[in-house]
Amino acid sequence: MTSSQPQHIVDLFVIGGGINGCGIARDAAGRGLSVRLVEMNDLASATSSASTKLFHGGLRYLEYFEFRLVREALLEREVLLRAMPHISWPMRFVLPYHKDMRFEAETPASRLLSHIIPWTKGRRPGWMIRLGLFLYDNLGGRKILPGTSTLSLRGTVEGAPLQDRFETAFEYSDCWIEDSRLVVLNARDAAARGAEIMVRTKLTSAEREGTFWRVTTQDMDTGETRSHLAKMLINAAGPWVGDIIATKLRANSQDGVRLVRGSHIVTRRLFDHEKCYFFQGEDGRIIFAIPYETDFTLIGTTDADHDDPARAPVCTPQEQAYLLDFANRYFKQSLSDADVVWTYSGVRPLYDDGASSATAATRDYTLKVDRTGGAPVLNVFGGKITTYRRLAEAALEKVGGVFPGLPGPWTAGVPLPGGDFPVEGVEDLVARLRAQVPFLTAFWARRLVRAYGTEALDMLHGAQAAADLGRDFGATLTEREVAWLMRHEYARTAEDIVWRRSKLGLRMDKDQIAALDGWMRAHRHISSAEAE
Repeated sequence: MTSSQPQHIVDLFVIGGGINGCGIARDAAGRGLSVRLVEMNDLASATSSASTKLFHGGLRYLEYFEFRLVREALLEREVLLRAMPHISWPMRFVLPYHKDMRFEAETPASRLLSHIIPWTKGRRPGWMIRLGLFLYDNLGGRKILPGTSTLSLRGTVEGAPLQDRFETAFEYSDCWIEDSRLVVLNARDAAARGAEIMVRTKLTSAEREGTFWRVTTQDMDTGETRSHLAKMLINAAGPWVGDIIATKLRANSQDGVRLVRGSHIVTRRLFDHEKCYFFQGEDGRIIFAIPYETDFTLIGTTDADHDDPARAPVCTPQEQAYLLDFANRYFKQSLSDADVVWTYSGVRPLYDDGASSATAATRDYTLKVDRTGGAPVLNVFGGKITTYRRLAEAALEKVGGVFPGLPGPWTAGVPLPGGDFPVEGVEDLVARLRAQVPFLTAFWARRLVRAYGTEALDMLHGAQAAADLGRDFGATLTEREVAWLMRHEYARTAEDIVWRRSKLGLRMDKDQIAALDGWMRAHRHISSAEAE
C-alpha cells in the first residue's frame, strides 16, 4: 500500500535512530531546520543500546596518542552530566596495579617506550599510568568530578573482593550513562522542536532528483510505503552506514567502515560498593567490572572484528570465557558460566583507518559530505557515545555549507526531558516523589527518578494507591508506566521496554514479559503518534 499523503520537502532526512542520528536530529531541529528521521527497528536497537554505558574520556586512547578525542570527551563529561542528571552520574574507577601489566602490542606508546627504554619489554610501568592519569585529570577542565588518588587495597572495601596480590590501586573519575534512554530522550527533544521521528520504518530507496533527494520508506508493521523529498540526507545508520552507501545511494565511495563487536556479560552483584573496577590484562587489553542495576555486575568489553551488519551480534562462548577468565585473574571469587545471568553484544561502526587490529582502530568520528550528482549526503562514520553531542555540532557545521545562515551551537547544558534539576539533586527528587506517591518503595521511586527525572512526578500524578497505576506487570512495572512509554517514548513491544527503556528484563520472567507484550499488542492505539 502506498500513502497518498501530500509531500512536504524537508531540509534534512536522517537515516538511523541511534545516538548519532537522534543527536543530529535534535541539534538540527533546534536550529530551525525541518527534520525527518527513520529507524528500521526501535530507537537504540543496535549499537546505541549495547555500549559499556560510560561517559568517559577513554583512558586507554592516550596510548594511541588520540589526544584530541580524549580531550573532547573529557570536556563533554560534565557538560552532559548537567543536562541529564537523572540518567547519568559520576562514578569512581579503581585501577589495581601490578607489575605484569602490559601494553597492547601495537600501540604508539608501547613502540615509543620499547625504543627509549627497551628493558621494559612491553610492560606498562606505574609511572606511565600516573602520567596518563595526570593528563586525564587536566586535559578536560574538571569542575564536578574529583581527581585521581592512590588507594590502598589492604583492609578496604575496594580491596575486599580482589585477590591478595593486589595491594595498591589508582582511583579516578568518569561517568555512567543509561545509553538507550539517552537516545530516546534526544529523539523526544528533537520531536518537541519539530522533528518527525519514524520508528520501525525502513529506507527502501534514495534517488537524486536534481537538488533534492527522493526517498522511499516502508512501515515495517503495516507495509505502507511513503515517498519523501529532502534537500539533504544524513546517513547515520551505524553498522549499516556502508551498506546504505553501496546499496541505497549506490555511491562509489572510497570510505569504509570497520565493524568491531563488543560483548558483555552480567553476573549477580560481586562487590559491596558503587565503584567500578578497571582491569588490565597481560595481553594489553582492558575490561571494566561495573555496579549494574542495583543487584548485578556488568563485565566487558571485548574487541573482535564483525564481518556482516546483517548478522546479529551475540556474545560467543569464546568471548564469555575470555571475560570470565580475565575477571578471575582479579577477583577472589571464581566465576564460571553458571554465574552469568545475561549477555549482550553490539557492533561499533568504526571508520576504517587500516589499523592492524580491532582494538587499535580509531574511535574518533569521521564526517564526509558527498555532493557528486546534485543533492548532498553526509555520511557519519565512527564516534563514541560520550562525544555524540560534539559529533552533532560537527555535522551541523557541514550542513551549514548547504543551509547558510544557520544559528550556532545551542545544545551545551540544555536539559534533556526530565533533566531539569541539579546534578546533586537526585535524593531530593526521590524524596519529592515518595512524598507525592507515598506507596512507592525506595527501590521503585529511585528507579523511576533515574529513568524519568522530574517527569516521574508527571507520570504518577494523582496516584494515591498502587491500584491507581493499573495492571502490575511485575518488577514495579505498571500499566501507567507502559502507557507513558508507548505514548511518549516510541515503545511498541515488550522488548523495547524491558531491554531498552529499562533493564527490567533482568527481574521479570518469561511469562511476565509475554503478558506485557500481549497487553501492548491489544493497546496499539496508544502510540508515539500521540506524543506531546
